[in-house]
Amino acid sequence: MAHAAIESSAVTSLAAPLTATATASHPGVAPTILVFDSGVGGLSVFREVAKARPDARLVYAADDAAFPYGALTDDVMLERVGHVVDRLIADVSPDLVVIACNTISTLALPSLRARHALPFIGTVPAIKPACMASRTKRVSVLATPGTVRRDYTAGLVREFAQGCDVALVPSDRLAGLAEAAISGDPVDDEDIAAEIAPCFVSAGGRRTDTVVLACTHYPLLVDRFERLAPWPVTWIDPAPAIARRVTQLIGPAVAPPDTAPVRLISTLRPFEPERVTAIVGRTVADPEVLASARPFASPS
Repeated sequence: MAHAAIESSAVTSLAAPLTATATASHPGVAPTILVFDSGVGGLSVFREVAKARPDARLVYAADDAAFPYGALTDDVMLERVGHVVDRLIADVSPDLVVIACNTISTLALPSLRARHALPFIGTVPAIKPACMASRTKRVSVLATPGTVRRDYTAGLVREFAQGCDVALVPSDRLAGLAEAAISGDPVDDEDIAAEIAPCFVSAGGRRTDTVVLACTHYPLLVDRFERLAPWPVTWIDPAPAIARRVTQLIGPAVAPPDTAPVRLISTLRPFEPERVTAIVGRTVADPEVLASARPFASPS
């Protein structure tokens, strides 16, 4: 079954309120939009934002020096995200920031909004629309360990399960496998199949029919998920809903498509432009490494 793009109130619940932005007060001016993640996963969101606002000046940034964020303690991740996002905002001067990462969004959005007078749009597990869509009332949430352990995620289940059995499925390896696959490294089907297998529950005459992709890396592998799944399910990708939220906050396109190359910024290794272009369908500038981001050493 093809993956679904279902409007998610969970996305909007962590988004900035609908207030006027710099671009809204200057009609006809194309905005600068910054999309941020710890790795390449946010490109699944970035490509939808690029479709929604083809006129925008677009910047994609990844803190690959600290990837994966899900392996960090909350305190370490909060400090790191604050540091890198501060530097990016000073460099890019965006009109809006999309946090294209569930793990960051469920923890760090309040502190980011407190630090910056900018609209932020977050990404959180689309549990409500998944449970509304499920016919068998068995839903799985495929996520990083950091997202699974977050109180915010448990709160979404309590509030929106609506009689569904919701299985929270942490994957230690899947984001890394997606990073490897996008980099062109071989990734065995068996490794992917092992990571998604716990999503498929069959008990009491009912089996899982809906899987929430609660990490932005995962939609980049959805074709392989569909092929390796033991039975067809609906895979819910929140990226289109996030792109719609962007246009709610700053409006639809106001000018012809922007022809300037997309800026790519990382904190450790430069992006491979050809692979990014293949995903997002936009030309990209020479990759940059954020010089002002201090090196990251994971605490032992």
